[in-house]
Amino acid sequence: MAGNSQRKGAVRRKGKSNTAGSGGRVRRGLEGKGPTPKAEDRPYHPAHRAKRPAKEGSSVSSSSTGAAPSAPKGSGRGSRGAGSVRGSRASKTGRPGSGAEWVVGRNPVLEAMEAEIPIKAGYLAEGAERDDRLRDILRLAADRGTPLLQATRAELDRLTGGAVHQGVALHLKAFDYMHPDDLLAATSEVTDPLIVALDSITDPRNLGAVVRSAAAFGAQGVLIPERRSAGMTAAAWKTSAGAAARLPIARATNLNRTLRSYAEAGFTLVGLDPEGSIEIGGLQPGTDGPLVLVVGSEGAGLSRLVRESCDTLVSIPITGAVESLNAGVAAGIALYEIRKRRA
Repeated sequence: MAGNSQRKGAVRRKGKSNTAGSGGRVRRGLEGKGPTPKAEDRPYHPAHRAKRPAKEGSSVSSSSTGAAPSAPKGSGRGSRGAGSVRGSRASKTGRPGSGAEWVVGRNPVLEAMEAEIPIKAGYLAEGAERDDRLRDILRLAADRGTPLLQATRAELDRLTGGAVHQGVALHLKAFDYMHPDDLLAATSEVTDPLIVALDSITDPRNLGAVVRSAAAFGAQGVLIPERRSAGMTAAAWKTSAGAAARLPIARATNLNRTLRSYAEAGFTLVGLDPEGSIEIGGLQPGTDGPLVLVVGSEGAGLSRLVRESCDTLVSIPITGAVESLNAGVAAGIALYEIRKRRA
């Protein structure tokens, strides 16, 4: 049987030999192969590969002229898709933004390393053709002590889920989120603290843009929900231009309940919503003291429960030619107005 090299084949039983054309006595004189093994016990069955724990080789720093250590060998799948960011096996079945992820392809890998995204390990395919991009990747890995593992192309196909990796991939570290209670405690000694909360922002680039604006305008942190929300992926990290390394980002199991606990701690909740009765330029009261700016999604805005929890709803006036603003742009405008009034 294909892929089952451990089973014995049919052999002749001991005893008298039978002659051909003996009316089936030859077939009856053979021993069977025994019961069929379970799927997970067959080395090349998908169930066996799923059962086998993922293994990683030892890691070392690699220079542009040195070879990287080998990663464990394994069977792979055919390539599909373009060089990009892909979720790891753990995060494919989890909620958006959970777990670590992969960056594959020479341009995305080089951009991720230049953006100093936290990296768990890098993978380099055996015999990968050297070009300027790969030499730059190896140089950055050597300069920053990024561990590189050498793997067969089949193993790299398997690790990256069949993406077109062009012989190089990065396994990113899972983002370290702060607990909302810890973020609240961190603002206790800050005069007029400012927190930005995001409600159902699913585009990681919008999240990264908000994090960047929050850091630029003096916010103490960003609060995001655990479900139905973008997480700090490679795309979000890169858009934040490194601000994610300096600004705490907390993730709440229940955003509405967390916002109410912040309100009980003395924060004013200001919701940014197209249906807000007050223009952001006219927001005079409420900008002093602890403040949470709540930003909704570009399409649906704030959810009903979050909107009801807000003390004030404000809007940004725009011309009729544009239906709405990008959530990242809207948050930047609102943060600028709050900063200007506080100054």
